Amino acid sequence: MSVAGPPGPVMDRDEVDRALARLDAEHEAIETSLLALQDHAGRRLLEGARLTGTTHDRWGATERAITQLWAYFDAYADALRSARDLRARRRWPSRDDLVELTDLLRGESITVPGTANAPTSPSITGPAKLTERFTLAELVDRMNELYAHSLDVVVAADAVWSALPARIDLLAAELARTRQLAHSVGVRPGEHPSGDDLERITAALTTLREEVVSDPLAYWQPAQGSSAPGGGRPSTDAYDRQARALEEVRREIDAVLTVRQDAEARLGRLRDVLSRADRTLAEARSARGEVLAKIAASEVPAVSGPPTALQEQLAMAADYRRHAQWHRLSPLLESLEQKAEDELLRARESLTAVTAPLAVRAELRGRLDAYKAKVARHGLAEDSLLIERYDAARRMLWSAPCDLRVAEEAVLRYQRAAAEALAPRVPQQGGPTDRRGES
Repeated sequence: MSVAGPPGPVMDRDEVDRALARLDAEHEAIETSLLALQDHAGRRLLEGARLTGTTHDRWGATERAITQLWAYFDAYADALRSARDLRARRRWPSRDDLVELTDLLRGESITVPGTANAPTSPSITGPAKLTERFTLAELVDRMNELYAHSLDVVVAADAVWSALPARIDLLAAELARTRQLAHSVGVRPGEHPSGDDLERITAALTTLREEVVSDPLAYWQPAQGSSAPGGGRPSTDAYDRQARALEEVRREIDAVLTVRQDAEARLGRLRDVLSRADRTLAEARSARGEVLAKIAASEVPAVSGPPTALQEQLAMAADYRRHAQWHRLSPLLESLEQKAEDELLRARESLTAVTAPLAVRAELRGRLDAYKAKVARHGLAEDSLLIERYDAARRMLWSAPCDLRVAEEAVLRYQRAAAEALAPRVPQQGGPTDRRGES
């Protein structure tokens, strides 16, 4: 019995019985929770694992806390058993019995060895406590605190182990399939960037799995503002980075596979485009000779020959296809397709530039004939001035070589004469005007 006496008023028989009933229920709940913690799969895994880093440190402290929990529970159970035995002596307890029961149930009646495991324990530089005294309520609070911290470690480690290794294994299996497919299309380390990426991802996943297994708490992200045990989620940032990297490699492999499937058709289209460019350039060279023979005083651009570099690259692409070097063929085809289209456009522009003088001559011929037809529709086909100027322009346009500048001036003179002939005329004194004097 405490020398200082019971804390507060002495409890009566009914208060004692109610307190014992509540403490019995509390004892059962605590025991159930401790047994559940003892049997928790995460705790068993932590006990058998080779731990490192954060998990090694925290689990060491947690094991000591769990040991202390059971020691606290035994002390709690002993105190409760003593109270029940004292209450069971008499149906109607005496005053001394009630004083002793009040001290057991409400006073600092439980003495346990001092420990540094509790979060509220004194620092190493503070005074050491060889023993600690608790009331039953204080001891329950201490057990709840240790239990929450212990359960948090166990649940967090179990959650990481339940989530991440399986996901890493699935990603590793997908990585193995991707590596096999990559190897079949020539994407290998040292030969293609994606092959090097696959090697890096493989090493990263291996390291990640080892770290997750040995130090799961390093991959635990606590929930902000949550004090509940196990509040949070496994951190998947490192896993997600490797998953994204593998997805990028898969897209590259798919592009290489597409090249393997479409290579022959794409090579055929390339040959066709380059052939059309060559024919267009040949036509431009032929047209240039015709222009030089038929058109005088005209600047005719030179026509280059077919680009031998593109033909060499096309032959290289065909060789890559024959030897199944798809990873090299893919970028080469993309480059060649753009260059071939550019070459065809250049050939067409060259033909247009070379034949421009012929197009000008054709336009002048068409304009001259159109005005002649218009004059004829108005009954002026026999006009001597118009006939004379038409013949002069026609001789220039149909002669070789044709001087386009002089021919255009002749056509313009015919146009002006036709316009005057077709305009309404006002009679003037002095007789009709002679239009032959016009220059």
